Amino acid sequence: MTRHISSTQVVPEVSAIPRHVAIIMDGNGRWASRRFMPRVAGHSEGLGAVRKVVQECRKLGVEYLTIFAFSSENWRRPPEEVGFLMKLFLRSLKSEVSHLAENDISLRLIGDLSRFDDSIQEMVQFSEQKTAACKGLTLTIAANYGGRWDILQAMRKCLEGNPDLQPDQITEELLQPHLSMAYAPEPDLFIRTGGEQRVSNFLLWQLAYTELYFTDTLWPDFDEMQLHQAFKWFSQRERRFGRTSAQLATQPMSDAI
Repeated sequence: MTRHISSTQVVPEVSAIPRHVAIIMDGNGRWASRRFMPRVAGHSEGLGAVRKVVQECRKLGVEYLTIFAFSSENWRRPPEEVGFLMKLFLRSLKSEVSHLAENDISLRLIGDLSRFDDSIQEMVQFSEQKTAACKGLTLTIAANYGGRWDILQAMRKCLEGNPDLQPDQITEELLQPHLSMAYAPEPDLFIRTGGEQRVSNFLLWQLAYTELYFTDTLWPDFDEMQLHQAFKWFSQRERRFGRTSAQLATQPMSDAI
């Protein structure tokens, strides 16, 4: 597994197209409510937006796409909505895994999957294995995931592997391999749809130097054109990583990934 170094330790390569895109897909329920439909109808409609964004990221050369499907706080939602989301999640895995493999897209799941039914856990394992050799795009689904949980579980694993570790010996290099997304570089671009402007406990460690893009567009309406707008905005950002603008003047952005 490739080891990726934190952006607080080294300056990553900058390009016009983000190497890693992270998305909070917000607004499904409101999309449905505005059409006098049950909230769950919005979640079903949102799957179409997922397919469009995955395919467009694959086409544009994005290497990693991470989407927030279900947070550790989403269990607080009405039981009937949670139940529907679980069924939709399982059905989506079954219907999409072959399509992902055919398009050279690798699927990864992060989060505490132990709370899910055995049928979902088994389908997750099958889907990851079926697409493991794919190299075109790594699609990560965060399910029952929370950024604070991620950091805590990484710390626990770090201490389990180093029982004699002293506090002053704990470093980023020691902790980072235990984070859920140690296999991927940190996101370059974070997108949140639906008008809210917060990260909602998503990839808290990894978003340290990520560009944050917020749009009022509700997730079911987010399409290829919306994605291109986000990428255009990203390409105009000055990514300094602690440096000055004068320093960047001698290091122009690459057009390639």
